[in-house]
Amino acid sequence: MRHLLLPTVLFLASNVAFAQPDKKPDLVQFSGVVVTDSLMPVPFTNILVRNSYRGTMSDVYGYFSFVAQEGDTILFSAVGFQRSQYVIPGELDDVKYSMIHVMSRDTVQLREIAVYPWPSKEQFRDAFLSLRLPDDDYQLAMRNLSPAEMVQRMENLPPDAYESFKYQMALDQTKLYYSGGTPNINLFNPIAWAQFLQAWQNGDFKKKD
Repeated sequence: MRHLLLPTVLFLASNVAFAQPDKKPDLVQFSGVVVTDSLMPVPFTNILVRNSYRGTMSDVYGYFSFVAQEGDTILFSAVGFQRSQYVIPGELDDVKYSMIHVMSRDTVQLREIAVYPWPSKEQFRDAFLSLRLPDDDYQLAMRNLSPAEMVQRMENLPPDAYESFKYQMALDQTKLYYSGGTPNINLFNPIAWAQFLQAWQNGDFKKKD
């Protein structure tokens, strides 16, 4: 009887083992934010589950969310940052899991490269010392760089974008200042008269053909 009982117990135990397969990891909604050590978001970070094609990419604010499994190893990679990983804990109490992942900057020191117009410094020095500029070009350069010429050119230059913006803002402020009232009259303004006489002498009021 004892010899018959032992095979029966082994047979029932093997059936129970086959009837209870290994429990698969539970799915979890894995969400989080990828930031730097100064808590600035890291946009467009590649987030991938190791040894699989599952993953996502963070948005412009560093936020991400996708479905993963408990125990998955998540790989994080972004341009200018060191690669890192994170393992989702197992046996979670909820189907949602969130985190803040901090990435470290990856600084690469490049070797200095000096670019010369000649194969060597000695050849460049010899070519520079033997350079002879024509007299007319030298005089033209000196005339263009003279202080009087530069001042005259600066006075005759048209206003740039910043000056035009300042002028328009001054006009808008003047309109707001006199809004609902009587604007000032430049008939007795000496500065306006001086500008008028200067424009008259310059021929600004002459009829142009």
